[in-house]
Amino acid sequence: MAIIALKIDVDTLRGTREGVPTLLGLLEQARARATFLFSLGPDHTGWALKRVFRPGFLQKVSRTSVLEHYGIKTLLYGTLLPGPDIGRRAAAQMHATQATGHEIGIHTWDHVYWQDNVRLRDGAWTQRQMSLAYQRFADIFGEPPATHGAAGWQMNDFAFAQLDAWQLRYASDGRGTHPHFPIVGGKRLSHVQLPTTLPTLDELLGVDGRDAAAVAADILARTENSMQNHVFTLHAELEGQKLAPIFGELLAGWQRQGHQLVSMGDYYATLDTHSLPACPVVWGEIPGRAGELILQGAAAQA
Repeated sequence: MAIIALKIDVDTLRGTREGVPTLLGLLEQARARATFLFSLGPDHTGWALKRVFRPGFLQKVSRTSVLEHYGIKTLLYGTLLPGPDIGRRAAAQMHATQATGHEIGIHTWDHVYWQDNVRLRDGAWTQRQMSLAYQRFADIFGEPPATHGAAGWQMNDFAFAQLDAWQLRYASDGRGTHPHFPIVGGKRLSHVQLPTTLPTLDELLGVDGRDAAAVAADILARTENSMQNHVFTLHAELEGQKLAPIFGELLAGWQRQGHQLVSMGDYYATLDTHSLPACPVVWGEIPGRAGELILQGAAAQA
């Protein structure tokens, strides 16, 4: 029927060590490919507690059982406990992911630090954060990254330009409806954006009383009898742990629907890039998620 590209954000040390192996097992069982995007530097998840005063944050936390998903130890990293270096302490799990044939790429250096700061930071700050991630990726894997997916769908103009400087062909840094070339600062960039098109599980869970089964049914209803290609973002801390059964249901459901379950690289390889539109990068909100994030704007007129 259509393509569903599986984009897996790995935010924490626990997600890398525990969630990733679980996801690899589920993907192997389904004979599916995916793109794993790793956080490569310190785990400062505890810093996210500062978001408690943001509109919508407490509501989301209450719906998604953050403590159950992340664990008390992870939520103390950067506060009462020092933030462990994910790239140094979980390189074995990263290598194992690559060895299974899945695509690997950069998520970020320091997830919470990036997500909470990048929008308003300058070029020097942005380049340093991205350079740290790029160098650590090269140190671990012995090669440059093929792709990038921003933490929390948060970027700035300098970050988008850096993806071109890295000569990436494609990335997935925002939310939208279809592949496109991003327009940043009035300039059409050379890499293709493959935006997340489906809602994430944590954006639906608990909304209007939805339980896990209802969430899986909701997402599968959006892809039933559809020829639209999608990018689905999941998290090693959620679908790789407590929500693993729901992800298993989604994989089985998409297979029954006849969809191809692929990596972002596989998806990109099917595109006729000469026919893709150019769309501006804009900011906005989406249901079920607190705060603004990168969105795909309306296609520019030729």
